[in-house]
Amino acid sequence: MPGITAILHTKNDALRIARAVESLRPCDEVLVIDHGSADETCALARRFGARVIESGSERFDTQQHVPEARNDWIFSLLPTESLSEELEASLREWTLTVQSTETALALSVLQETSDGWTAPRIETRMVHRANANWDGWKPGTADTPTVLDGLLLRLRLP
Repeated sequence: MPGITAILHTKNDALRIARAVESLRPCDEVLVIDHGSADETCALARRFGARVIESGSERFDTQQHVPEARNDWIFSLLPTESLSEELEASLREWTLTVQSTETALALSVLQETSDGWTAPRIETRMVHRANANWDGWKPGTADTPTVLDGLLLRLRLP
């Protein structure tokens, strides 16, 4: 069964971090990379079970933090995002199947706006560390990713 490390980059996300971390139950590790928060972001992330690394950089660059991950599969999300129950179940089911390191996983991202919810967009969000092509905080778009059922909900900022 492959292990998954979720990586979230944060800065002053105390109002959002607990929901994001709590929704990552299918992940074996949650790694929060904090970029100089002046609020309770780090304390809340730890309280909900995340391992926090305080970064001296302002750049949200996942590639430099992949060596910190304890697992080979890296799942990237924002602190404003959380997994729907269906996506959580799909991710758990995925871990029970034999995986190729060439596989990339994509998710349907549903974004809340001031006018309601947008149409879901497919985004690559999980890759094996050996084949990662990072685009800042998330993996670059894969040619033929496996799309999991369920939604990744991106909530409006409070």
